[in-house]
This record gives sequence, C-alpha cells and structure tokens, in this order.
Amino acid sequence: MLNSQKGFHSYYIYILTNKYRSTFYIGVTNNLKLRLQKHKENIETKANTFAAKYNIEFLVYYEKFIWIHEAIAREKELKKWRRDKKIELIKESNPTFEFLDF
Repeated sequence: MLNSQKGFHSYYIYILTNKYRSTFYIGVTNNLKLRLQKHKENIETKANTFAAKYNIEFLVYYEKFIWIHEAIAREKELKKWRRDKKIELIKESNPTFEFLDF
C-alpha cells in the first residue's frame, strides 16, 4: 500500500467515546494504535485530561490520510460539528455504534 512508498505516511483522525457513548473526543495522530493505548493509560493513571476525566477510551470512528495538513483540517472541521451530525458520520461506517478494534 502507500505506506511502503518512500515519502508517504499515515495520519488518522479519530473519534472516541465512553462506555455510555455520551461524550466524544476527536483527535489526530500518526499512530492510532499507540494513541489509543495512551488514552487508556491516561484513564488508568487519572491524568488531568479531558478524555481521562470522562473515561473516553473507545474508538467508534476513524479516517486515514496521507497528508498531515488534510488530517488536521478534517479534525478541525469535525470538532465544529453538532453532536447529531457527528453521530450520523459515525453511523455511516459503524451503523450499530460498536466499539472498534484497531
């Protein structure tokens, strides 16, 4: 795939939620698996972060990008959306709103 070509990278925007699906966190990273582990660690250590405060650790949506500026622009766009629009986006690729493995 593109990652094997020199000069190409993978960046992800992602949406996490808590077990009640009541609060969302939107972020951007170049290593989604590592970032998800960090969110879980922050909850376990009771770090002073938004995600830790609301026990946000479950992945429900993500998009992959090659260019960081596109990922950042998409993250900013999604953060401005109303809750109902975010839920619609999630349900387009995850109709049952399941917690995803990555």
